[in-house]
Amino acid sequence: MKKLPIFATLAEGCKIGLVNFFSLLGVTILYLLTIWIPYLNVGTTIAVSSLPAELAKGKMINPAFIFDGKYRKNMGEFFILYSLMTGAVAVGLLFGLIPGLVISIAWTYAIVIFVDKDLNALESLRESNRITYGNKWRMFGVVFLLVIFFYIIIGLLTLLILPEIEWLSILAAVLIIIASIILIPVSVGLEAAMYRFLSAPEEPKAVEAKAVEVKAETAPAEPKEEIIALAKEKKAPAKKTAPKKPAAKKEAPAKKSAAKKPAAKKAAPKKEK
Repeated sequence: MKKLPIFATLAEGCKIGLVNFFSLLGVTILYLLTIWIPYLNVGTTIAVSSLPAELAKGKMINPAFIFDGKYRKNMGEFFILYSLMTGAVAVGLLFGLIPGLVISIAWTYAIVIFVDKDLNALESLRESNRITYGNKWRMFGVVFLLVIFFYIIIGLLTLLILPEIEWLSILAAVLIIIASIILIPVSVGLEAAMYRFLSAPEEPKAVEAKAVEVKAETAPAEPKEEIIALAKEKKAPAKKTAPKKPAAKKEAPAKKSAAKKPAAKKAAPKKEK
């Protein structure tokens, strides 16, 4: 199972966001200007939700892409998917904060996958849960660190706002606005970096090693004596056996001749008187 590298992901997310800073800023402005237009706003919302997938592929974003008609093609499936997501998270929150949080992280990329891989609502939810499995708390940690870093910067800049020094207060306010604007593309870049890592197929060597591991775990354990005997047999060179000579045929024992009985003596002739 792949483990999401927290600090490497943060660095890559910031890089993606800053490289596409003006494009993402343009997308944000166009989206806010047209969010009130019925029907069109559905397509633009789906398009904006798919931004991590487009950035993960290394594409340069044209802000006007959110008006492409293809994003309105599956709006029915989108409504089903969005309803399932929000409904499940709401039910999870009834059982406490953690179940709702876990479900929301597990389905973070459901809409992204829905657009990127053209799957239906249920398949998108399953795939999002699959790719985030084992990395939910790491994903939470990445976002948490970004938010903490942002609030530290805002807090430090807020300390510079002093009524006595007007120019310093104006400068601090401007810097806070700039930091808030930068946070938008960096957040999208961070989502793209995580999606790129999680959706990438595992390397063949890693897959083979995993298969061997599973096979070793599921195989029945052999007795130690048998294993030692097999090892000795493999190490010991096979002895050459001399060719066996054909066995000599045994001669049949001679038949014993039957003992001749002595001939009966002839009776002597009687003398005549």
